[in-house]
Amino acid sequence: MNLTKKINAVFFLFIFTATAAFGQLTQFNPDTVKAGRFDTGKMWTFDYPPYKYLQERYGFKATPEWFENVRLSALRIPGCTASFISGDGLILTNNHCATWHRDAVQKKGENLAKTGFYAKTLEEERKVPNMYVDRLVFIKDVTDEIQSAMDTATTQEAKIDAKAKKIEELQKKYSEETGLNCNVVSLFNGGKFSIYGYKHYTDVRLVFVPEQQIGYFGGDYDNFTYPRYDVDFSLFRVYEDGKPLQTEHYFKFSPNGAQDGEVIFTVGNPGRTNRLKTVSQLKYYRDVVYKNYSFAFDTYYNLLESLKSKFPERAQEFEKMKLRIGNAQKVFHYTYKGLANPYLMARKQAFENSLKDKVFADENLKNQFGGVWDAIDRVVKERTKYDKQITAFRLNRMFSSRYFFIARKLVNLAKQLKLPEDKRADEYKSAKLDSTIQAIFPDKFDYPVENAKLQVQADIIRMNLGDDNALVKLMFGDNHGKAAADYALKNSQITKKEDVIKLAKEGSEAILTSQDPFIQFILKTQGKLKDLLKKSKEAADTENILSNQLGRVMYEIYGTSIPPDANFTLRLSDGVLKSFDYNGTKAIPRTTFYGLYNRYFGAEGKYPWNLPKRWQTPPEGLDLSTPLNFISTNDIVGGNSGSAIINKNAEIVGLAFDGNVNSIIGNFIYMPKDNRCVAVASQAILAALKYAYKAERIVKEIQTGRIQK
Repeated sequence: MNLTKKINAVFFLFIFTATAAFGQLTQFNPDTVKAGRFDTGKMWTFDYPPYKYLQERYGFKATPEWFENVRLSALRIPGCTASFISGDGLILTNNHCATWHRDAVQKKGENLAKTGFYAKTLEEERKVPNMYVDRLVFIKDVTDEIQSAMDTATTQEAKIDAKAKKIEELQKKYSEETGLNCNVVSLFNGGKFSIYGYKHYTDVRLVFVPEQQIGYFGGDYDNFTYPRYDVDFSLFRVYEDGKPLQTEHYFKFSPNGAQDGEVIFTVGNPGRTNRLKTVSQLKYYRDVVYKNYSFAFDTYYNLLESLKSKFPERAQEFEKMKLRIGNAQKVFHYTYKGLANPYLMARKQAFENSLKDKVFADENLKNQFGGVWDAIDRVVKERTKYDKQITAFRLNRMFSSRYFFIARKLVNLAKQLKLPEDKRADEYKSAKLDSTIQAIFPDKFDYPVENAKLQVQADIIRMNLGDDNALVKLMFGDNHGKAAADYALKNSQITKKEDVIKLAKEGSEAILTSQDPFIQFILKTQGKLKDLLKKSKEAADTENILSNQLGRVMYEIYGTSIPPDANFTLRLSDGVLKSFDYNGTKAIPRTTFYGLYNRYFGAEGKYPWNLPKRWQTPPEGLDLSTPLNFISTNDIVGGNSGSAIINKNAEIVGLAFDGNVNSIIGNFIYMPKDNRCVAVASQAILAALKYAYKAERIVKEIQTGRIQK
């Protein structure tokens, strides 16, 4: 081997060391990384049931009738999933999917979060305002109609318009023909399109919800972890014409729960995944979307923790604020961490390369679709440019400090004052002007929180515009973090109510010529924002059409052997009970009520491992060895909360309510090695109802399928 060959060999055999999913070091050669069989997941649609796969993998010969019964037993509710569990309209979902509905029916003097709720009679079931249940009863393939409409158009803009018009036409047509709520659903990134027709129910009544502390035992600390010990379920009932809905299709409860080695299925509505996106698109999500969200949530979460020690008298308040964002903070943090993982991105690249190879090996496909990846790459880079600026310029209530909103009100005031009296908005006319000025700066201003938000936003602006940007230098000098926030505050005229009133009364020119950093921010960004949003939307629309082209060729090559990305429509995912490695040990497949009490007593009953009064002593008759929660390899994401987990007999063995931390990267890749669904065992649901809540009428209804007189 000559020297050149030796150098090349060393180069191509260079071994990269990357931080894998969550902390483990993985050595790999990026040139030899291969995509996994299920990298794109196992969220099968009911349009294209995986008959062959289920028979080959599990020896399970599912029938069309089995899939129809499962589909008609499953439901979609606001943000979550539910299922019929009796012929009289009783439905099962999670406690955490019920909290706002619970609060909506709470009467004066009640605290249902603390006490829970159980309707001892049918008459006591409480109607929930603004709650609905959707049942998928109609599916029709409309791919040819939509793709034909798009193919007749010659420009990207015309394709966008043709697609939108055809979708609107189809939705109207089928809604009128069926009397259902009909929506066009895009599958395989536009490789296929279906009409989904939903029967919409609006008379939904609360039957049962546990105390929040047992339904969310362990709080944010145990969220996205395992082992878990949560009684996370609730019950509602669907009514029609004032009576319990009569339904032939519902899930019975398994007498034995989930068994080792048997196939089990989640049936639910996963929210959204991005597993079929190109690597360019995933880099956009990494560098724009998740980078910013991860930074914002992580930083604000940690700042709230630091405020607890600075203001101990407000520690509980800041802890509650942390809890409100804790779930999202974990999602964005670990998704970004996964997208920044070289090995995982190498697997996505391997999947893309394999697809490209198949396209370029076929002359017809090459001519029709060969340029789609480069086109997507170009438009994604265009979006990235716009969206970084939008992220820096846009104000939002969660992270934007109120100083910016005060500045915006002052600028609006200045612009209104330039108009003749009769052209001004009502609140800026002379009669109301003084009260408008007085209201610009709120009477109650939470300086610790608003200054913390300013610290977050300062670095978000810097990250997206760059330290050399003129606006960045004007606002923050050469500082970052707390120093940047302090710099802006030091140079501001609007940090106190009296100063704001003084500036406002000096008039329009004084405001518009002020060098206050917050006012300058508004003046230099808000005019540009509208144009940036328009350009970003145009780029996103073009990207969508290109993704449709990619979806067509992807479907041409893979068909339904891989599932489409999730989009909050009904899916079925197969799995088995299975352990995973964590913290130097292995997770047991099931937990029991023994573990719940070990956690409670081990923590000396302190939050968040405290228990409501009825649970502090084990309820009489409860077998503490009863399975409480379990883990399985079922593929779930947000939206699957409340999904029934059933066996081959379509019997409920559990109720999905969480995933482990390793499942968070399921947004873009499914890794069955350690991605786990966490569920409440069916035995725990029945045991809790029977022994802790004395809900005999509900237990009998679940066991018999009918209301017992």
